[in-house]
Amino acid sequence: MRKPGLTAWLIGAFIVLVLAGCGPRPEPAPPKTELNVSAALGLKEALLDIQQEYQRRNPNITIVYNLAAAGVLQAQIERGVPADVFISAARKQMDDLEQKGLLAAATRRDLIGNKLVLVVPGDSKLGLASFRDLAEDKVGRFGLGTPETMPAGQYGVEVLKHVGVWDKVKEKAVLAKDVRQIIAYVETGNVDAGIVFSTVAALSNKVRVVAEAPPGSHQPIVFPGAVLKDAKQPQAAAAFLAYLSGPDAAKIFGKYGFSVINPQK
Repeated sequence: MRKPGLTAWLIGAFIVLVLAGCGPRPEPAPPKTELNVSAALGLKEALLDIQQEYQRRNPNITIVYNLAAAGVLQAQIERGVPADVFISAARKQMDDLEQKGLLAAATRRDLIGNKLVLVVPGDSKLGLASFRDLAEDKVGRFGLGTPETMPAGQYGVEVLKHVGVWDKVKEKAVLAKDVRQIIAYVETGNVDAGIVFSTVAALSNKVRVVAEAPPGSHQPIVFPGAVLKDAKQPQAAAAFLAYLSGPDAAKIFGKYGFSVINPQK
């Protein structure tokens, strides 16, 4: 015969197991998501800081950057290279993609602004003080982004035309694929000067800024972002773009000298 004490213990154990099975189950972890972001190379340092902070807050998200000149990225997207988010260094590339129906509807937004500057090697003795000075005989060559693919180059041509020296200096231009290459040319003395974004110039201690583009001499420098129509992760892409417009990202962009456009609260 089974003892009463043992029977009571078995009944109690059974009740505990039943109650445990009826308790709330832990929420499943969100699925791992890889987010492909094609972005202008001039944003590199700021975006790397943003990547670290965003992934800390969203451990299920892995951000993979494709960094290059905006025109190069545009061509890649048009050829079907996978991307969830595109961040350009000018509106032109974004306009082109939008006209071709490659952006997700109502996702485009202007993120940050920048300035265009003229830089020279840190030990330059030429005494350059304006973009107009590039026309002087003492300047042999200067670095300029390839206008067809690089926004800084497009803005640079606009400035040189505005100040009336483009026809005089265009043969002196050494075309580069991106702003980092221009900085390298200036640092090594391979060119006497270079036209770059102010935020990129600030990253080098081997160049000096000698002039800022005159007001009204070029189209406003705006870095727009958008989710792409064929994004594999549209929801994650929209969330990341919203973060880029928020106050936390604004602090990081500001740290690197970008001006934030209409940050969201």
